[in-house]
Amino acid sequence: MTTTLTGVRAEASAPPVNSTRLWGVLAVLCAVLFLDALDVSMVGVALPSIGTELGLSTTSLQWIVNGYVLGYGGLLLLGGRTADLLGRRRVFLVALGVFAVASLIGGLVDDGTLLIATRFVKGLAAAFTAPTALSILTTTFPEGPARNRALSVFSVFGASGYSSGLILGGLLTSVGWRWTFLIPVPIAIAALVAGALLIPRDRPAAEGGHDLAGAVTLVGGMLLAVYTVVSAPDRGWLDPVTIGSAVLAAALLAGFVLVERKVPHPLIRLGILRVGSIVRANVSMVALFGSYLSFQFMMTLYLQDVLHWSPLRMALALLPAGLLVAFASPFVGRLVTRYGTAPLIVSSMLSMSLGYGWFLLTAGDRPDYVTSILPTMLLLGGGFAFGFSAIMAQATDGIADSEQGLASGLVQTSGQVGAALVLAVVTALVSGVAAAFDHYRPGIDLVAVVAVVGLVLSLAPILKRSRS
Repeated sequence: MTTTLTGVRAEASAPPVNSTRLWGVLAVLCAVLFLDALDVSMVGVALPSIGTELGLSTTSLQWIVNGYVLGYGGLLLLGGRTADLLGRRRVFLVALGVFAVASLIGGLVDDGTLLIATRFVKGLAAAFTAPTALSILTTTFPEGPARNRALSVFSVFGASGYSSGLILGGLLTSVGWRWTFLIPVPIAIAALVAGALLIPRDRPAAEGGHDLAGAVTLVGGMLLAVYTVVSAPDRGWLDPVTIGSAVLAAALLAGFVLVERKVPHPLIRLGILRVGSIVRANVSMVALFGSYLSFQFMMTLYLQDVLHWSPLRMALALLPAGLLVAFASPFVGRLVTRYGTAPLIVSSMLSMSLGYGWFLLTAGDRPDYVTSILPTMLLLGGGFAFGFSAIMAQATDGIADSEQGLASGLVQTSGQVGAALVLAVVTALVSGVAAAFDHYRPGIDLVAVVAVVGLVLSLAPILKRSRS
């Protein structure tokens, strides 16, 4: 799920609150967020079928997920900045058009490399549509109850899109995996036409600049880092290609840090990382997204390839987690207001850790759904629902209005990029032909460790305060 929060100011030209056109704009924005979440979960369900038809290994299949994640996470901060400089309406419509074209091509290709390329392009497009959609929302709805109501509706559509994608993905994959790529095309085109008619024109910012060098070094470094981790088990960790790609990845990431120190308009103002709560929020988001995305990747393969479940049966098995996220997320804000972010983040990491631990203890080669898989999905869904909103709140708490967009974009980027790295390591651990549950056990062990590390780090400030 790719929900992005960006701080922007309301404009005086916003239409009246009761305007039908205003709520039409909200419908377009919600449709695009719904489509983004729908696409992620649908493709996840289809992975085993894609691998069978195109002859892709587990290593190649993870790139269908990671291609999207890295494209999205790498350019997320640049996407929001580009919208400010070139105009939100223009950037939103162009990116949505690119998303539709990439979806169409992905549903027609017969080559795994081209399919992965379309996923990367869709991730790039989402990196521009997601922050721009929220910017349009917050500049269209005036601050106050109307904007709060609009944001609540917007968030619910993202969560419900993910849940719907599981069921729709199961149904469509039963017919043919290509439909999981083709179905988003007419939805995107309809949203594109409606957006062109309804979204008000806006003026680009009079000043500012891009950080293209920062974007290139970040995306290039992360792609090489993931490639190194994924390919190393086959090539060997001391192979010259492995060593060379690792060195080049480190050089690009070091270059990114240097660029951010020098450019006048950096993607990330590095000084913001001196705030302890922001660092903890970013690490927590890595633990949350990294463990959850990687576990779902393994579950789609395990349930279909090892247990031979149908795509629809597998989607229904995973659905309780998505439903919990969809129905619980709107209420988490009240809990944050009452209890603060720290207890909720601890509860989230604890729930995730228990979920992975329970699955390790009870699954095996013939898991019982009621006693093994269902409790696991309920624990993970509850953990994600409480954790995501609380982490986002902690990441932006106490930050000046001028840097709200930076702080929220940074934590989202951490989640996406961190998820890509965790998934890369998991893929390296579980690559090969799976015949039993033990094949996936090392990967599940890793995601459990990632969640436990997130739990320990979220507990640290609470324990420190209690000792003081």
